[in-house]
Order: sequence, then structure tokens, then C-alpha cells
Amino acid sequence: MSKSKFVASCLVLALMGTAALAEVREGDEPPHYLPAGGFDLLAILPPAPGPDDARGKADRAIFRQTRKLVGTPRWALATNDVKLDDADMAHDFSCALGIALTPQNAPVTIRLIDAVGSDTARATGIAKRYYKRQRPYLIDRGPVCQPASELKGSYDYPSGHTTAGWTWAMLLAEIAPDRATPILARGRAFGESRIVCGAHNASAVEGGRLSATVTLTALSQSPAFQHDLAAARAEIDALRRNPATPRPDAAACRQEAALVAQPIF
Repeated sequence: MSKSKFVASCLVLALMGTAALAEVREGDEPPHYLPAGGFDLLAILPPAPGPDDARGKADRAIFRQTRKLVGTPRWALATNDVKLDDADMAHDFSCALGIALTPQNAPVTIRLIDAVGSDTARATGIAKRYYKRQRPYLIDRGPVCQPASELKGSYDYPSGHTTAGWTWAMLLAEIAPDRATPILARGRAFGESRIVCGAHNASAVEGGRLSATVTLTALSQSPAFQHDLAAARAEIDALRRNPATPRPDAAACRQEAALVAQPIF
């Protein structure tokens, strides 16, 4: 599933097929490597925090504390990380990967990530629908880095954006293991952007990473997945060896790395 469709599913609208718009609930994304009903995320994911338990109170404190980041460079990165289209996501991981990744120069890799992303999004969406936890700005008023209208009808726990970003990070780290440290650091920061943005609680970001990790683990022995992973690895290896492959701007990558390393609370 393309990242533009992932965005739409988070908003309860998705593109189905190539020519028609149709409504779809979170958790209804089509299966690819993992059969629908073949994996129970709810048995693994911790329950959503309650408003008066320790995790819930910590979430509220973190939301209030991170409003101080409004208008800072880290807020700008969080705003950038709202976008989930393939081109945007590929750009976001280009510094970490060390090449200018695009849907055009890595179509095999993008198809793999889209397919796995549909499986991980489905698991996260089912949990969202089950817990129906309110987003943090509906509990404690504060600025959010994207229009609240884009989040209407979708829930907090676990974070779908975090699931998407961590799916990208885990797959790219598997494809280019020598770049695993910066790739996974960028994936971690991508999820933290949802806290900075005010769109998700910290526990929802933790839940999104767990959802992506365990779902990818469950599908990792699929022969189809292993076949497509090998093809993606060959594609990225060829791009990285090719001196003609564009590299991201070094100064911009240094600035991004500093923001990735910045503690947010």
C-alpha cells in the first residue's frame, strides 16, 4: 500500500485500486505477506493507558512539556514528517541511507515497503479501532503541527504514522545493514515527531513501533516476502555502488542528524 493511501486510511478514506475512491476503516487495509486474521496484535500490545493511570498521566505531562518545541527546528521536522507519500518517505530516509532514494530509482524497494506497510497498518488500525483512545490535544488543549481536521475520526493508540516510519526503518536497515544505525535513528525520530506535533501521545508512539516490529516479525518467514526482500536488497546495493546515483546534500544531512539526536523531553 502506498504511503499516500496510508495517510488516507488514517483519515478513514483510502484509495482502493487505481480508479476509484472508497471509504475504508483503519484496520481494513488489504493483506499482502500476512494473511488477515493470522496474527493477533491485541494479545501482544499493552492496553491503551487510562486517563488516571501512571502511563496516562505521563502522556499528559509529555504533551504539555513538548509544546515548548512549537516554532523550533524540531517542530519543522515534525511538520515535515506528517507527509507519508512514497516520495516524501524516501526523501526522509535518504540521508540515513546515504543515497537520494526515490520511487523512480528504487521501484522494487518501494513496492516491498508498500506491501509490508499494508500489513503493519492493518494491525495498527485494528488496535486503534479497539481502543478508541482520544488524541492528546483533545484532552489537554495545545497546538498541533497539522490541521486537526486531518485527524478527525482517527484515534491515538497505537500511532499509525509511527508504524509507517518504523516499517520503513526496519526494512531499510535489513536491506542496508551497514547503515542500520542512522536508518533506525531516523525511524525512531520519525515516531517522536508525532509527540512533537501533538498528534499522538508518547505511549501511542511506543505502541506504533511495537506494532510494526511484531507484525514484520510475524510475516518475515513468508517466501514471497523473502523473495521480494532479496530483490530490494539487490536494487539498493546496485544504486549504492553506482557513482552516478545522486547523494543527499551533506549540510542538510548534518542538520537532520542533529535534530534526530535531539532529546524532545
